[in-house]
Amino acid sequence: MSSGPAVPSSEPPVTPEDPSDGVTTVLGEAEIARALTRIAHEVVERNKGAHDVVLLGIPTRGVPLAARLAERLASIEPGLVAADVVGELDVTMYRDDLHKHPVRTIGATHLPASGIDGKVVVLVDDVLFSGRTIRAALDAISDIGRPRAVQLAALVDRGHRELPIRPDYVGKNLPTSLSERVSVRLVETDGAASSGEPVTDAVLISQRPTTPSEATR
Repeated sequence: MSSGPAVPSSEPPVTPEDPSDGVTTVLGEAEIARALTRIAHEVVERNKGAHDVVLLGIPTRGVPLAARLAERLASIEPGLVAADVVGELDVTMYRDDLHKHPVRTIGATHLPASGIDGKVVVLVDDVLFSGRTIRAALDAISDIGRPRAVQLAALVDRGHRELPIRPDYVGKNLPTSLSERVSVRLVETDGAASSGEPVTDAVLISQRPTTPSEATR
C-alpha cells in the first residue's frame, strides 16, 4: 500500500565527524549492530515470536533501521521473510508543526502485503526526542489500519519528552542537554563523504550552532 510516490530524502546527509568541530562519536558501527541485534531479540521475546510483527520505519533513518531489524528477526524466527514484515510510514501530513513549516515534501507509506490489521506494529525511529514525531505516527497508523498493538523502537533515546511517550525498545539511552545535537549516520542514507572517504554507521553528538538571537539572550 502506498500513499504517494517515493521521493528522495529532504534531510541532509550526516558527514564524518571532525574533532575540531566538537563532534563526539557516541556509538560506532559495531555498537549499532549489537544494539539492533539486541532489540530484535527483545521484540521476539516480548511478543513470543515475530510472525505477527510488522516493522514500520519512520523516514528518514528509521526506514533502513527497520530493514536491518527485519533481517535480524528473519535470522531468529524460522520461516520468517524480512521483506514480508517491514514497511515505511510517512508522517508528514500528521505533524503538528506544519503551520510553522508549510512547505514539506510528502513521502510514501508502504505496508507489507498482509497489512497491519491485527498485527503488532513496531514503529522504528533513529532518535527519540520530544515525542511529537511518534504522536504523528500514531495518528497516521489510525488512518491506515487497526493493529493489535503498537510498540516503539528507537536507536537512541535522548530524553526531553514533551508528550507522554516512552519507547519499548532502546539501543542507547543518551542523556543530553537541549544545546546538544544528536545525529545518526547510516551508510544507506548518508552515502559517501564529500572527501571521498567511506562513511560508516555512527551516532554523533555535538553542540547546536548559536543563532544571533540566542547569543543576545
